[in-house]
Amino acid sequence: MATFLLKIFFLLSIFNISLATRRLNELVQNPSQLLHYHNGPLLSGKISINLIWYGHFKPSQKAIVSDFITSLSLSPSPSPPQTTQPSVASWWKTTEKYYHLSSNKKATRKLSFSLNKQILDESYSLGKSLTNKHLLELASKGEHRNAVNVVLTSADVAVEGFCMSRCGTHGSSSAGRTKGNDKSYKFAYVWVGNSETQCPGQCAWPFHQPIYGPQSPPLVAPNNDVGVDGMVINLASLLAGTATNPFGNGFFQGPPEAPLEAASACPGVYGKGAYPGYAGNLLVDSSTGASYNAHGANGRKFLLPALYDPSTSSCSTLV
Repeated sequence: MATFLLKIFFLLSIFNISLATRRLNELVQNPSQLLHYHNGPLLSGKISINLIWYGHFKPSQKAIVSDFITSLSLSPSPSPPQTTQPSVASWWKTTEKYYHLSSNKKATRKLSFSLNKQILDESYSLGKSLTNKHLLELASKGEHRNAVNVVLTSADVAVEGFCMSRCGTHGSSSAGRTKGNDKSYKFAYVWVGNSETQCPGQCAWPFHQPIYGPQSPPLVAPNNDVGVDGMVINLASLLAGTATNPFGNGFFQGPPEAPLEAASACPGVYGKGAYPGYAGNLLVDSSTGASYNAHGANGRKFLLPALYDPSTSSCSTLV
């Protein structure tokens, strides 16, 4: 019993939680007000993204998310293969503007994401009802140094606060000292849930009829998967927040426990002309009728949220 309690204490002690959530009731503050910089580090250099799949996901669903991560680093090239514009990579470039405003010298190293390990937990090792502590335990399974560990929970997994107040979250954890290394450090993590059966009207809009607010017909999901295409929207938002506010002292507005960040400062905006209940003027695939605003790897199309552009003090969209 003593050994078990010691393990629990150690698990809790190594985590220094700094949560930022993609909330359901995000409010738009004065868009002319710049997100404040709190003098902390931003993610920089070469960062690997580890995907931790919890529960059951189809191979096609894993491919959608993997292709999105790969798309972040696909730079437009003058020679084939050329990335079709507007692209996921060009959407991500807006985050680079935050680095120019940072006083942290390490932030001058350009951030580069790459897809690394994919860890499968199809046996629901922690059950089908997860708490925040469970999310941290799952996030710790990925590499800690120069990494962002992304926990993805399947449609049949309930998570604390999911659908009630949030669609996903990001934070940081203090990793303990390891053998031959007397230095402790932090790693960043993200959690996103598949809302297809639990709350698509909240966390997969605009691919599902909203359960509250102005009503408009749902859009056709670009990869024909309401739940996972919705996950990509939330993951994109949280990765932008992770890059520019990884440890709770980067760029944000409001209280640290519920901050407005690079993407959450522009909720519900995907294209020009957006207003509550209307995602904006988007591109439409002529063969499928699907709405999107970004091209990605392997011919994928994605719908990505607007990012707050600190150089123009406005929400920047691809289309």
